[in-house]
Amino acid sequence: MNKESTSFNIEYHADSLEDSTLIQLYKNMLKPRLIEEKMLILLRQGKISKWFSGIGQEAISVGVTMALNKDEYILPMHRNLGVFTTRNIPLYRLFGQWQGKASGFTKGRDRSFHFGTQHYKIVGMISHLGPQLGVADGIALASKLKNKNEVTAVFTGEGGTSEGDFHEALNVASVWKLPVLFCIENNGYGLSTPTSEQYNCKDIVDRGLGYGMESHIIDGNNIIEVYTKVKDIAERVRVNPHPVLIEFKTFRMRGHEEASGIKYVPQELMDNWAAKDPVINFQSFLRAHTILNEEDEVTIKETIISEINEHLDIAFNEEIIIPNETTELNDVYQSYDYQEFNNYSEVKEMRFIDAISNSLKQSMQRHDDLVIMGQDIAEYGGAFKITEGFVTKFGKNRVRNTPICESAIVETAMGLSIAGMKSIVEMQFADFVSSGFNPIVNYLAKSYYRWNQNADVVIRMPCGGGVAAGPFHSQTNEAWFTKTPGLKVVYPSFPYDAKGLLNTAINDPNPVLFFEHKGLYRSIRQDVPIDYYTIPFGKAAVLKEGRDVTIISYGAATHWALETLGKNPTINADVIDLRTLQPLDTETIYNSVKKTGKAIILQEDSLFGGIASDISASIMENCFQYLDAPVKRVASMESPIPFASQLEQQYLPKDRFESALKSLLDY
Repeated sequence: MNKESTSFNIEYHADSLEDSTLIQLYKNMLKPRLIEEKMLILLRQGKISKWFSGIGQEAISVGVTMALNKDEYILPMHRNLGVFTTRNIPLYRLFGQWQGKASGFTKGRDRSFHFGTQHYKIVGMISHLGPQLGVADGIALASKLKNKNEVTAVFTGEGGTSEGDFHEALNVASVWKLPVLFCIENNGYGLSTPTSEQYNCKDIVDRGLGYGMESHIIDGNNIIEVYTKVKDIAERVRVNPHPVLIEFKTFRMRGHEEASGIKYVPQELMDNWAAKDPVINFQSFLRAHTILNEEDEVTIKETIISEINEHLDIAFNEEIIIPNETTELNDVYQSYDYQEFNNYSEVKEMRFIDAISNSLKQSMQRHDDLVIMGQDIAEYGGAFKITEGFVTKFGKNRVRNTPICESAIVETAMGLSIAGMKSIVEMQFADFVSSGFNPIVNYLAKSYYRWNQNADVVIRMPCGGGVAAGPFHSQTNEAWFTKTPGLKVVYPSFPYDAKGLLNTAINDPNPVLFFEHKGLYRSIRQDVPIDYYTIPFGKAAVLKEGRDVTIISYGAATHWALETLGKNPTINADVIDLRTLQPLDTETIYNSVKKTGKAIILQEDSLFGGIASDISASIMENCFQYLDAPVKRVASMESPIPFASQLEQQYLPKDRFESALKSLLDY
């Protein structure tokens, strides 16, 4: 039978497909449509809180998902219900997710499609849209490194293509020839903003030229075209890895979400697209070619409706989640068994920078799945030459130069973790992390809490002043991250600690911000064990013991404190080097303060909002009865860090610490 048809509002060419495949395509489109119709009723009844409709876009989700293999990752958005249903996720789990029930995927911690599931190889979106594009790069990179011949498909809307993450992700995928299908659902509007106000090119695929990327436009309402063309593209990409930009032309038949409505859409436009309904047109096509008869149609619909109602009953009858503080806090980080390595038999004097490099090299040897990424880190060896020679030893697959795109590389690291690999990202300077801030604090930090997906990522942060590098290469910005639950923050002061703590950071399956003070790189030397060893997080080092005052510090400021005591040998002080800021060793701090009765905290960061403020507050709350004086904080000035050496010297607290310490002792 000729399965070609042009008598409908959509032109179908189905001769290459079996009837069974056509029926399955129909069933898979009808299921999300019927679920959505039910959800809209429940929304009006107040039984669900919000709904983002994908009515009219089902062909894209279903066609792409059926074109991929079941073990290939898909990163959908909130209008891609068909991805979830086509992967056969039990409906009661989806309904439980939308109702905040435990049977969902986020334990009531997130809503809608903001979740992922390794079992079904789906990685859900976050509200910021763009970061998932770079995450797809990471998953695809892992596939390529492991020679798995798999593709990764990631969705975004035409509005999301205006975000920087879109351009960064496409550029990385093109440069690295990653097997990613970038699926753009161009449905006409970003909330109420039409495409004419979103971008100024004829088609989004035009942008593919700029990235040297294969690009296609597909009728997003034509299930046959979506399925066959994406299937063909995927088969080619598996054999010859490279990214493909696909623009699906479609339309959003309902509001951005139901509360926003569609009054801003011209009625003629609505009518034109309503005539191209992907479900109704395909149903008519199947009927016309006697592939689907009325009896079969009724049976299919009744079966799906019965399944929906049955699973809704399960979800509605499920008990609500009872809040448990311990459970919530325990799920902020992935727990793991810290393994101590303490082979200290042979030591060698190392500079701080050498200890970092030594740790990286030994960790690369221990972890075959560890990848290092950063700007100029390969042949050049990095801005500070820490990875010099690594390419020769480990190869360019594992030591990867990156384009200047901090956001996409952090996201790529997240994708590697989802695919079961470890990664280290070097920020050329800690200052530049602001360009990758969103994926760190909103993706890496929250993924384990949201859906039990860890971010096995270490971000190295060369930081700090005292080197006359000015406002954009001298910041010590640890406070940006100590505030964010889900991140661990490490800030060593000595070569011995730097090596041991970096080894631990790489072993830890959680995201770690590892601060390395540039001013210490070549100025501090210490005997460091040659063999591999680790130091646990959350354990401060007591460098000196005394009874008069507790000095608390970290990083370069620790050395300033020690220099001050060296000039004042009569001052009898406990000196605590925090080493890790999150987790923080409050036990050591409190025990010392209870002994000395006085505390001073020295940090290089500017004063307001720094970690010294939290430490001070914690001491006041927990040790108030032991204090003989107010807790003192000493920090840099409330200004950006300047370039000229005399201005920088005034900015930093090094020279002010001595007088502050003596004033506290005299209180």
